[in-house]
Amino acid sequence: MNYKKLKLETGAITRNVKDFEAKTGNIYEAIVIMAKRAKQISTELKEQFKEEAERYASKMDTLDEIIENKELIEVAHSYEKIPKPTIIAMYEFLNVKIYYRYADSEQEEGNQ
Repeated sequence: MNYKKLKLETGAITRNVKDFEAKTGNIYEAIVIMAKRAKQISTELKEQFKEEAERYASKMDTLDEIIENKELIEVAHSYEKIPKPTIIAMYEFLNVKIYYRYADSEQEEGNQ
Protein backbone atom coordinates (compact mmCIF):
# COMPACT_ATOMS: atom_id res chain seq x y z
CA MET A 1 0.00 0.00 0.00
CA ASN A 2 1.24 3.46 -0.77
CA TYR A 3 1.13 5.24 2.57
CA LYS A 4 2.56 8.45 1.12
CA LYS A 5 -0.75 9.20 -0.62
CA LEU A 6 -2.86 8.92 2.53
CA LYS A 7 -4.20 12.23 3.75
CA LEU A 8 -4.95 11.60 7.42
CA GLU A 9 -5.14 13.92 10.38
CA THR A 10 -1.83 13.65 12.24
CA GLY A 11 -2.87 15.59 15.31
CA ALA A 12 -4.77 14.42 18.35
CA ILE A 13 -8.40 13.56 17.68
CA THR A 14 -10.93 12.57 20.29
CA ARG A 15 -12.38 9.19 19.35
CA ASN A 16 -15.51 7.49 20.60
CA VAL A 17 -14.55 4.23 22.30
CA LYS A 18 -17.85 2.68 21.30
CA ASP A 19 -16.85 2.91 17.63
CA PHE A 20 -13.97 0.55 18.29
CA GLU A 21 -15.98 -1.72 20.54
CA ALA A 22 -18.79 -2.04 17.99
CA LYS A 23 -16.51 -3.74 15.45
CA THR A 24 -15.33 -6.59 17.70
CA GLY A 25 -17.56 -6.51 20.76
CA ASN A 26 -14.55 -5.92 23.00
CA ILE A 27 -12.38 -2.82 23.17
CA TYR A 28 -9.29 -4.83 24.09
CA GLU A 29 -9.62 -7.06 21.04
CA ALA A 30 -9.91 -3.97 18.87
CA ILE A 31 -6.75 -2.53 20.41
CA VAL A 32 -4.82 -5.76 19.82
CA ILE A 33 -5.97 -5.88 16.19
CA MET A 34 -4.91 -2.27 15.59
CA ALA A 35 -1.59 -2.80 17.39
CA LYS A 36 -0.73 -5.81 15.27
CA ARG A 37 -1.65 -3.93 12.09
CA ALA A 38 0.41 -0.92 13.19
CA LYS A 39 3.40 -3.20 13.70
CA GLN A 40 2.94 -4.60 10.16
CA ILE A 41 2.74 -1.09 8.73
CA SER A 42 5.82 -0.01 10.65
CA THR A 43 7.80 -2.96 9.30
CA GLU A 44 6.66 -2.21 5.74
CA LEU A 45 7.66 1.45 6.06
CA LYS A 46 11.09 0.56 7.46
CA GLU A 47 11.74 -1.82 4.58
CA GLN A 48 10.63 0.75 2.00
CA PHE A 49 12.83 3.40 3.58
CA LYS A 50 15.85 1.09 3.63
CA GLU A 51 15.37 0.27 -0.06
CA GLU A 52 15.10 3.93 -1.03
CA ALA A 53 18.01 4.93 1.20
CA GLU A 54 20.25 2.26 -0.35
CA ARG A 55 19.65 3.72 -3.80
CA TYR A 56 21.10 7.07 -2.76
CA ALA A 57 23.82 5.81 -0.44
CA SER A 58 27.29 6.22 -1.82
CA LYS A 59 29.85 3.45 -1.70
CA MET A 60 32.51 5.58 -0.03
CA ASP A 61 30.91 7.37 2.87
CA THR A 62 32.86 10.26 4.19
CA LEU A 63 31.48 12.64 6.77
CA ASP A 64 30.99 15.39 4.17
CA GLU A 65 29.08 13.09 1.82
CA ILE A 66 26.75 11.92 4.57
CA ILE A 67 25.95 15.45 5.66
CA GLU A 68 25.40 16.77 2.13
CA ASN A 69 23.51 13.83 0.61
CA LYS A 70 20.48 15.88 -0.44
CA GLU A 71 18.63 13.00 -2.09
CA LEU A 72 18.78 10.96 1.10
CA ILE A 73 17.60 13.95 3.12
CA GLU A 74 14.61 14.38 0.78
CA VAL A 75 13.72 10.69 1.16
CA ALA A 76 13.87 11.03 4.95
CA HIS A 77 11.65 14.12 4.87
CA SER A 78 9.08 12.33 2.70
CA TYR A 79 8.87 9.52 5.26
CA GLU A 80 8.55 11.99 8.12
CA LYS A 81 5.38 13.36 6.51
CA ILE A 82 3.68 9.96 6.51
CA PRO A 83 1.19 9.54 9.37
CA LYS A 84 2.24 7.32 12.24
CA PRO A 85 1.50 3.59 11.81
CA THR A 86 -0.97 3.68 14.72
CA ILE A 87 -3.01 6.40 13.01
CA ILE A 88 -3.04 4.44 9.74
CA ALA A 89 -4.07 1.24 11.56
CA MET A 90 -6.86 3.07 13.39
CA TYR A 91 -8.12 4.52 10.11
CA GLU A 92 -8.07 1.11 8.45
CA PHE A 93 -9.86 -0.50 11.41
CA LEU A 94 -12.63 2.09 11.57
CA ASN A 95 -13.16 1.98 7.80
CA VAL A 96 -13.22 -1.84 7.69
CA LYS A 97 -10.04 -2.16 5.63
CA ILE A 98 -8.41 -4.68 7.98
CA TYR A 99 -9.09 -8.37 7.68
CA TYR A 100 -8.68 -10.24 10.94
CA ARG A 101 -9.58 -13.67 12.14
CA TYR A 102 -9.34 -15.58 15.36
CA ALA A 103 -6.99 -18.54 15.67
CA ASP A 104 -8.58 -21.82 16.64
CA SER A 105 -8.47 -22.18 20.40
CA GLU A 106 -8.71 -25.98 20.30
CA GLN A 107 -5.46 -27.85 19.73
CA GLU A 108 -5.57 -31.29 18.20
CA GLU A 109 -4.17 -33.71 20.73
CA GLY A 110 -2.39 -36.90 19.81
CA ASN A 111 -1.20 -35.66 16.40
CA GLN A 112 2.42 -34.91 16.99
